[in-house]
Amino acid sequence: MATLEQLKDALRKAAVSASKETLTHRHYSDGFELFLQHPGLSNYDTFVVPQLSKSISDVTKTKHSISILEIGPGPKTVLGQLPVALRRKIKKYVAFEPNEISASELERYLQLKQEEDTPFPYMAGKPDIIRVSYNADRDTVPETALHEDEKFDIILFCHSMYGMKPRRSFIEKAVDTLLKREGGSIIVFHRGENLSFDGLACCEGACHPTGRLCIPDEDEEIDKFAAFIAGFRIQDYAIRQQWRSICRNLSHPKDGDSGNLTFSSPEIMVAFNASAATVPELASEMSSLNENRPIKNPEARHSHPAVIMKPTDPGQVQECLRWASKHNLTLTVIGGSHSGQCVADNVVAIDMSAFSQTYIVPREEDTSNATASLIVAGAGCKVGEIIRTAMEAGLTVPLGARPSVGAGLWLQGGIGHLSRLYGLTCDAIAGAVFVESSGQMLCVGEIPDKHMNLPPDIVRREDEAELLWAIRGAGTNIGVLLYVAFKTFAAPSYVVRHWTLSPSGEIDLRSGMMQLSKMARRLSRNASVDLYLFYDAEQLKLGVSSYEVLCAKHAAGVTVQSTSPLTITLRQMLGHEGSAAIANAFELFDKEMYISGMHGGHGGGKTSSFKRCVFFRKIESTKILDMLSAAMDARPTPMCYLHLLQGGGAIADTKPDATAFGCRDWDYACVITGVWQRHEDGSDIARAATQWVYDMVTRLLPLSSGVYGADLGPDPRDAKLAAHAFGPNRQRLARLKHGIDPHNVLAYACPLSKAPPTPKLIVLVTGNHGVGKNYCAEVWSSYLNREGYDTLVSSISDVTKQQYAEATGADLNKLLNDRAYKEQHRQALTAFFQQQVRDRPSLPEEHFMQVVQSRHSSDILLITGMRDDSPVAAFSHLVPHSKLLEIRVTNAEEGAVNPFMCQTLDHTHLNIIGQPEKTTELSAQRLILPYLDHRLQNLSDMVRIIPDFPQPGVEFHDILGITQQPRGLLDCTRLMIHRLPTAHSAIVCCESGGFVFGSALAYQLNLPLALVREAGKLPPPVFEVTRETSFISSKRSGGAEQKRYEMSVNAVPRNGSVIVVDDVLSSGETLIAMLQLLQEAEVPADKITVIVVAEFPVHGGRKRLQERGFRDVKIQSLLVFGCS
Repeated sequence: MATLEQLKDALRKAAVSASKETLTHRHYSDGFELFLQHPGLSNYDTFVVPQLSKSISDVTKTKHSISILEIGPGPKTVLGQLPVALRRKIKKYVAFEPNEISASELERYLQLKQEEDTPFPYMAGKPDIIRVSYNADRDTVPETALHEDEKFDIILFCHSMYGMKPRRSFIEKAVDTLLKREGGSIIVFHRGENLSFDGLACCEGACHPTGRLCIPDEDEEIDKFAAFIAGFRIQDYAIRQQWRSICRNLSHPKDGDSGNLTFSSPEIMVAFNASAATVPELASEMSSLNENRPIKNPEARHSHPAVIMKPTDPGQVQECLRWASKHNLTLTVIGGSHSGQCVADNVVAIDMSAFSQTYIVPREEDTSNATASLIVAGAGCKVGEIIRTAMEAGLTVPLGARPSVGAGLWLQGGIGHLSRLYGLTCDAIAGAVFVESSGQMLCVGEIPDKHMNLPPDIVRREDEAELLWAIRGAGTNIGVLLYVAFKTFAAPSYVVRHWTLSPSGEIDLRSGMMQLSKMARRLSRNASVDLYLFYDAEQLKLGVSSYEVLCAKHAAGVTVQSTSPLTITLRQMLGHEGSAAIANAFELFDKEMYISGMHGGHGGGKTSSFKRCVFFRKIESTKILDMLSAAMDARPTPMCYLHLLQGGGAIADTKPDATAFGCRDWDYACVITGVWQRHEDGSDIARAATQWVYDMVTRLLPLSSGVYGADLGPDPRDAKLAAHAFGPNRQRLARLKHGIDPHNVLAYACPLSKAPPTPKLIVLVTGNHGVGKNYCAEVWSSYLNREGYDTLVSSISDVTKQQYAEATGADLNKLLNDRAYKEQHRQALTAFFQQQVRDRPSLPEEHFMQVVQSRHSSDILLITGMRDDSPVAAFSHLVPHSKLLEIRVTNAEEGAVNPFMCQTLDHTHLNIIGQPEKTTELSAQRLILPYLDHRLQNLSDMVRIIPDFPQPGVEFHDILGITQQPRGLLDCTRLMIHRLPTAHSAIVCCESGGFVFGSALAYQLNLPLALVREAGKLPPPVFEVTRETSFISSKRSGGAEQKRYEMSVNAVPRNGSVIVVDDVLSSGETLIAMLQLLQEAEVPADKITVIVVAEFPVHGGRKRLQERGFRDVKIQSLLVFGCS
């Protein structure tokens, strides 16, 4: 199946001598329509619209409305396919469309209709369609075009850069028209696999390598399509017939009578911000390389980085990270250049080759023991250089099988022939020095400072142990490595033997591999057996390689003629080996079967390859063996092969959560390798080999125990694989990545999911012993799941029970499931937990977060077993992105619930034994569902976020901006009313935000409004209090300061029921001042209900209220945000 570019070349070649006609506007318009056919299947549906929605959504987080300039939209703007919530935010639209027919159709499309049918229903004014070409000249502005000072939030080039040369000039012109201070973005969609902008740096990129284009298999449609692709029309009938044949021959084979022709249409998205042209700013600080820098990976080899920087000292690496962080740009890192992600189009790359020092440092505590030494390697070192240096001292490090591989191997695993004996390469990392995304240099683990010239500003963070944990298996996501210290081991020798067998059929192959797998499982750790499946002269071959590791004292006198139990066993099974050798660690590199023995050897640089790796526990499974055999039958080139490396041993000794490399339970790593000739890079053959690898891995994934993450990158086909790359550690890594690289500067490492969200709603089901908390939680969970909410129940006490069982020998299963047994241990269990808390006061918080993080993917989490006093106040700051709600379960013995409260939204459920389950479900409907009202999300979408305001590091949430949105204040007020009790005597609010929302609520409820104002603004008599400034006010003023607030003495009735309204609950200082004034007015705390529009739990406002004596005040918030 040809790409559109290949089709264009073929069409033009066929018409090289024909008379050509220029395409008219009508021809272009007809051709454009072909790309919009097959709704749901086109690249627009699967790639363009989702990516565009994400990009525009990111911009609208900081704006209520946006302006868009689109270049070459055609007869219908793609913006019309966005979700309606995003289209409503487009208040201004301007387009350059030089095609008269397309421009007229676009104007008709944008004409005002009924609201739901209009592309931009909230547009202020008419769209402006400029019927001229977009001019790249930055010094002249046509009179019919834009005003010189007109700026836009989004500038969109959707399949409109064809023929725009040089592309850089058009983007630079667009930057001039961009609103720079407010997160504006230039977004380019383009058909193809590469698009270079001559040194401009993009802020984001995405690809759709499996894009397709379908057209009807009809002569007339093919003629339109072929002319559009070729760029001209021809009248010669014979050549038109030839064009039809070319289209049919180069399309994907038709599925039955589908009636369509399908072509490969890879797609890319490139986004630029206002800093796109700042690369010279960085290049002036250090030396740079051109694109001729040798790159080993075939994918990366054809990429066009913005520039390749070559820092020569740690300070220059820091400068690269600071530059990228400052301008919100991304970076790639070049080590050994084997990774497909070491360079990327229009992204600055850091070449670490200057950091190539390798030296050995004895550990000071035991310098007499050579094996206790560390070997320090710079980030630019290769495996072969490290091995050579180590061998000179009689040492080794368990590294991989290729000498030219760099730091990406060490930081993401590292599987080699010492792995069964000593573990993975990442397990041997004792310490590291690296630069995190903000430019701060960090040191973790065991680093021999005295032997290294480290700068004075290097830092060891409090979470050093966590960072070292991440470096061991996912280090490329954490920072840019400078140096790593490896633990060393005595250098061994290796006995290597190879067999090549020709199975007579599938049964023979399956039988042989089953026997070999079972035999290999019994091997000692110093031996391993690797297997290969490949074809030679159209004959399937089974390759077998045995490796025996010999320490120095056992290696003396050993020759290839020597026989070991392993050799004897294999000769009995397979016959005499085809070749044998004894090698040291460096010589071993050339002894790999795929390097020296397969297809004449793959090590000569004449071929390119693409590989992915999955892990298997037992390859003797018939299902796995059949799939491996089928994979070889489906190989797209003769040189594709499968390599199965034996694991187990020391790899599995390390617990999955002990390092970031969490895939430990496997017997074989299956490397699926597509191979093609070097001159075929970028061809159909190379694409077919790559897709074959992905197809085979996808089919094997359900049978696997994980995926090797070192190969994975931003290709969307890797995203599914990456979900299986870190075992149980994926979510922990995502949280750590979000913390240390919040702006995703290192976006081209193995893809991690975003920091997992905590559940939208966390319900703490509390109550005394024996009231039925667990029963109620299970009934509510079942009801909510039927209502379509993913709901889970978890007991926080299960963690304590497990620890208690380990400490005392109690039966954990009975503690969890046998009520009578649990009652026998209740007192001892309580005493055990209380002692734990005395030893570790933070233990309740740790247990709470452990439960939340283990259930992060649900919509609602019901937590039982809590004994904490006022848990919402105690724990809400730990889950700032979740709404935390306490429901207290009572029974008849504790007294019936207040009838008044039963009629309103409260947090108490009366559980009477024997009552119908439906009654318990109604409590979920009354107490929980209102917190999931879809109108709350609509309200949240109205809040724009302004980064670095009022000072750097603060994300300001414009809560008052809700009032600027259509129906914003009305919807907010109605949601407040649903949360409030029915009996109240007054509304109390404080300037200035509280006045807005309090006034609207007082109007709707027809209640008097009591105003709290700064001292001196109200006439006497007044109550007066002094308070600290709020969080945001302190940021504006640069520090804490006090203010005096007043309320009129007769504003609220004594002993009345009062509602306190404010825009925000953050630190709680404003609210405390209002509550203190109500205290002065003799309003009891239990008659006060507080309702705020937005709460920021991270600042601990609820806890502060409790500490000031207001624990009886009821607090409600409509929205919860994780930062401020």
